[in-house]
Amino acid sequence: MDAKQRFDEIADDLVARNADVELSQMMGMPALKRGGKLWVGFWKGEMVFKLVDPAERERALAFEGAHLFDPGERDRPMKEWVVVPEVHAKEWPNLAERALR
Repeated sequence: MDAKQRFDEIADDLVARNADVELSQMMGMPALKRGGKLWVGFWKGEMVFKLVDPAERERALAFEGAHLFDPGERDRPMKEWVVVPEVHAKEWPNLAERALR
């Protein structure tokens, strides 16, 4: 299964289990929205998570290759958004649940 298929599978599951979660778009990427707010996305083959809790964010950043999300690629990363590479796709569902909280 490729990374986009994995994202779609996770997104479909979250939408099915949470009536207030919907598939959307953010900055041209597929994303999930809850209560009008974006919290998960798929960018260039990697999953992106909004983790407002500093401890959760640090845990996600500890994965090899993880980094803060800089969609404009201008060295201005978004403080609460973490990109987690496909190599850690098995962790994506758990991270999505943490971001949902």
